Amino acid sequence: MAGIYLHIPFCKKACHYCDFHFSTSPQYKDQMLHALSQEIDLRKNYLAGETIETIYFGGGTPSLLSADELQILIGAITDLYEVSPTAEITLEANPDDLNPQKVREFRQTLINRFSIGIQSFFEEDLKWMNRAHTAREAQSSIKRVQDAGFENITADLIYGFPLLNTPKWEHNIQQLIELQIPHISSYAMTVEPATALSSFIKKGEQKPMDEGQSTSQFLFLMDQLIGVGFEHYEISNFAKPGLYSKHNSNYWEGVSYLGIGPSAHSFNGESRQWNISNNSKYIDQIQLKKIPAEIEVLTTENRINEYIMTSLRTSKGMSLQKITERFGSDYSNEVRDGLEPFADKNWINLNDQIVTLTTDGKLFADHIASELFINT
Repeated sequence: MAGIYLHIPFCKKACHYCDFHFSTSPQYKDQMLHALSQEIDLRKNYLAGETIETIYFGGGTPSLLSADELQILIGAITDLYEVSPTAEITLEANPDDLNPQKVREFRQTLINRFSIGIQSFFEEDLKWMNRAHTAREAQSSIKRVQDAGFENITADLIYGFPLLNTPKWEHNIQQLIELQIPHISSYAMTVEPATALSSFIKKGEQKPMDEGQSTSQFLFLMDQLIGVGFEHYEISNFAKPGLYSKHNSNYWEGVSYLGIGPSAHSFNGESRQWNISNNSKYIDQIQLKKIPAEIEVLTTENRINEYIMTSLRTSKGMSLQKITERFGSDYSNEVRDGLEPFADKNWINLNDQIVTLTTDGKLFADHIASELFINT
């Protein structure tokens, strides 16, 4: 099985913390949609022989597109690829786009899952982030999508920023629980270099993020969601049983995927490639029937390290036996030797050659993975 990701590089406004590739000008929207359809055709052999199990519209803000525009792109995929009749087709959406008419129109497409960027249910938080939606829209959009018959919904929350005190954080979590959202993704606020937030902090206009606050709010999040039946199946993701994100799970499990659109990444097990992060240059190259991508052929060590990084983030854990089978016992023995200091700190569990992170270990997931990497 395999997945296809489509990057829709347009937003109404720029969130202060976001460093993804997007434009706030819709000037090239029609040309971009045509180029995306062309790239789908140009790349039709990239996943040759694979059944497409997931399609994911990300961005940017894909919900800016109309239902007809989205269905054209879905149709371009179904015309050229073998798509499973039970494929998970996800649309990332901002609450302000999910008005009644648009939700009804989305219901007529093949989209069957929504990823809604809530981030917070408090007006002052949303203004601080420079989000396009209001607190009222955050709640009403979820109910509207549910009333239209969509059950497979995930919502995003952000924690670890100065305005978010403990009562507000508890309220945000409880809102999603009460709304019966079956999947929740939650991320610590990070300060990326080329963002407005980074600039504000450097100028002293904003407080820097507090690592202690992020830690305590992450621990609280885990306790609250696990306590009501969510499974913590990946560091930033929680789901009710059987409702994991299939598309994102493919990333963590090393399944092949094709990325369509400017800045989109692709992976086929042997190499990774990424498209240029420039809308006009992307369109120009696609019109010339060229793929504007850089390619990196992965070494054995690259592939092992990717497996370490992604598998440790999941509840399935990292399999030493799998490393032995794929890459040889010398590599698995090297990884095993590196586990001892983390076992001593009670950051990992090792059972039947499966390494998983403890609650404390989840606070240091990236550090543990980097320490276990095979040095080239």
